[in-house]
Amino acid sequence: MFFVENYAVAVAFCVVTMLCWGSWGNTQKLSASKTWKYQLFYWDYGLGILLSSLLIAFTLGSMGSEGRGFLADIRQAGMNHLGLAFLGGVLFNLANILLVIAIDLAGLAVAFPIGIGLALVLGVIQTYWFNPKGDPVLLFAGVGLVALAIILNALAYKKRVASDTGCSQGGGAGLGIAISVIAGLLMGAGFFGLVSKGMVKDFAHPEAGLMTPYTALVVFAVGLFISNFLWNTIVSLKPVRGEPVPPSSYFSLGSPRLHAVGILGGTIWNIGMALSLIASGKAGTAVSYGLGQGATLVAALWGILIWKEFKGAPKAAHRLNAAMFILFVAGLALIIRAGA
Repeated sequence: MFFVENYAVAVAFCVVTMLCWGSWGNTQKLSASKTWKYQLFYWDYGLGILLSSLLIAFTLGSMGSEGRGFLADIRQAGMNHLGLAFLGGVLFNLANILLVIAIDLAGLAVAFPIGIGLALVLGVIQTYWFNPKGDPVLLFAGVGLVALAIILNALAYKKRVASDTGCSQGGGAGLGIAISVIAGLLMGAGFFGLVSKGMVKDFAHPEAGLMTPYTALVVFAVGLFISNFLWNTIVSLKPVRGEPVPPSSYFSLGSPRLHAVGILGGTIWNIGMALSLIASGKAGTAVSYGLGQGATLVAALWGILIWKEFKGAPKAAHRLNAAMFILFVAGLALIIRAGA
């Protein structure tokens, strides 16, 4: 199987993870319409994660003479470790569906910094607890700066809504922030820690009973895909706002283009997840997860610069967002240094 042995390469993988996790939300924005709701998008998103996981496992996870190939690995993995990765997929899926709802209500520039930023703070703490690798002072100083950046972003959004610019998302302001917080708490509760806890520590010489990152990725994806029939059905029939969306609409309203965009969104996110798990062997799970969740910065840039979600906002909101970016970059720099 393929794995990395150089810290600089591991950091580069984490940066790509950050770009993937911060960019997949654009596919939701691209496909959104009055008829194609986020619930319908999410069926394809989950399918994209499952299909790309299998593709990665049968290619990168099965190549070379070192490590343990995917099929051999999944046959020997202990049921308790498989169960942890599966549960990680179920937990992440609930949190991510709530994040998708928050994006629909408040936009990328708000839902991501609040939801994923909070998940970063909680997730780094938990993953470091399970695998204490890296300088804790630098690591948690970086996490503290990220936490402060989250607060500034929430304040910027509050000022944007208070300016009464006629933004269509203004009515969901408080609800969007609240759902973002809930999503962040659930995501930070440990989906990455659950997945990585059952993984091997030595990728070149995998321990018996534990999983390689490729097996963990597939089991995680299966948990996500199966739980979609519970979580997504609930939010389809009992939406936060608007009319119920019958799951049958997926077949009657969908076009090849819409399905392709959703599958692409899931694939983009999952490439980031795969690289993060692979990088964790060298960088440590806390650093790998923390850098990947720098996706908040990427998503906020998409929302502000491309989707113009703060157009017409007062100058104070723009100053708060500028300060948020500075704190995020400084926090990520400290997290990188902590791992080195």
